[in-house]
Amino acid sequence: MFLPLLFACGLVLASTSAVAMTIYKSTDANGVVSYSDRPSKGAQVFVFRDRMVERLERQVFLDIKKQKGADAVFVRNDLYAPVEIELSFAALRNVSGAPSRPIRRVLPARSNLRLALLTATRPGKPLVYTPRFEYSLGDPAGATQAYRYPLPWRGGPFRLSQGANGQYSHYGPKNRYAMDIAMPEGTPIIAARGGVVVKTENHQTGRGTDPSGNFVRVLHDDGTMGVYLHLQKGSVSVREGQRVGVGTPLALSGNTGNSSGPHLHFVVQRNTGLGLVSIPYQFNQPVGDMPNFALGKQ
Repeated sequence: MFLPLLFACGLVLASTSAVAMTIYKSTDANGVVSYSDRPSKGAQVFVFRDRMVERLERQVFLDIKKQKGADAVFVRNDLYAPVEIELSFAALRNVSGAPSRPIRRVLPARSNLRLALLTATRPGKPLVYTPRFEYSLGDPAGATQAYRYPLPWRGGPFRLSQGANGQYSHYGPKNRYAMDIAMPEGTPIIAARGGVVVKTENHQTGRGTDPSGNFVRVLHDDGTMGVYLHLQKGSVSVREGQRVGVGTPLALSGNTGNSSGPHLHFVVQRNTGLGLVSIPYQFNQPVGDMPNFALGKQ
């Protein structure tokens, strides 16, 4: 029963190249799907990309409270995780109190902080300015603790379809050290490390609008975050703000978002300075590699 799944998900184990690769997808008369880096009759170009897009605009934002002759500039963080922010002001006219250098802070989870009070240099005239605001999940301070991850699923054994530095999608900063594990849809996905659930998506069907599909993001105590992607619609069983332990059921595996076939995409990330990057990790037991069907290796 697992062989058709291997063909359906037949992505080659990661190579060390970090360059995207064009793959050709073909289906034979028996309905068997195969992938190759060489075009063949009837094959279609298949470029697999697994970007991670998390929309936080409504959870991390500027809140400008206008007072008589002044603007109080707050930053609000509604997430269950700290957020690093940077705020500066440009195109100033009739403004006093704007900082000369960008303000960079880490806002605690669920907080609201005033960062500037802008006043009119000429009372009665409008304040004119353009705020420039950037943010990133997590606190870049602190050291990552050594940790070997238990397998984040029940059942199996399953096999690795793409590893670190994979040519298909694991070449960007957020995904370089991710692992894809081919498994049937509906496989129970469990927390591989304890922490607080920061973000979830549970309503996406098929490819949808988010390349990540349905997912669960968990903030660990050392500031790293584990992210479980491409989950089955409606299967996420945890809520944002909930604390989970190792083995807590999170969801069921699926095939949502920018996914080539049923699999779990698991990545560990941390903020290294106004940006999330993936970091290397290891499972506490071996996970076998899938055969490289594109090159004919069994």
